Amino acid sequence: MLEIDSLSKRFGGLVAVDDVSTRIEAGKINAIIGPNGAGKTTFFNLISGAHLPSSGRIVFNGEDVTRLGADRMARLGVARTFQSTALFDRATVLDNLIVGHRLRTQSGLWDVLLNTRRLQQEERVCRDKAREALDFVGLAALAQRLAGDISQEERKRVAFALALATEPKLMLLDEPAGGVNPEETEGLAELIRKLVKHGITVCLVEHKMNMIMKLADRIMVLNYGRKIAEGTPAEVRANPAVIDAYLGSEHAEV
Repeated sequence: MLEIDSLSKRFGGLVAVDDVSTRIEAGKINAIIGPNGAGKTTFFNLISGAHLPSSGRIVFNGEDVTRLGADRMARLGVARTFQSTALFDRATVLDNLIVGHRLRTQSGLWDVLLNTRRLQQEERVCRDKAREALDFVGLAALAQRLAGDISQEERKRVAFALALATEPKLMLLDEPAGGVNPEETEGLAELIRKLVKHGITVCLVEHKMNMIMKLADRIMVLNYGRKIAEGTPAEVRANPAVIDAYLGSEHAEV
């Protein structure tokens, strides 16, 4: 689905991502791990269009998207969540989600000023898509709750729903289980499996290694911006370079 060839990003003298090549496989759960400062979030920023690469090439479903911005990538079907879920806390959960489908709509300023039939139809579609996304992530009962009144785990699920409302083909999840307890982590892992069962490819960055080793089909390991390993969870867990740089001996296979 996504081919990355010799991708690099420099910020002045700092090389945040250094000549990384990899493939994100369709229909799979792909993971990126590594120490803090390894370049994981910058890598996500590059493939989502938030940053333009200094060099290298990105191909999405056969199309060269290397120089496309985040809005174009979203329209092509790449959705992104963030480590911290920013919501409009004084709006309802449903109203927070309605914005997600707007990138699929055509209404402009004149439609708003004249309250056209097209605007009214698109508003109904956006609301329906928001409800569908909330139901998918298990939060239908919270539609009319203020976003500021929901828990951290529920905010994580709302972030999933917001990405879903954009009708993605690929979802990039940045620490989707950050700040939640083990039981909630397992629930979010099940939600990720559900996404894949419904035809959405997933790539995630996460520090919870027990979750990643059970969940991922393929793992890429970054350290100081460079790829140091890639493979199945078993292959990565047994890789001496990964053990030394990140996992530690407690994660090595016996």
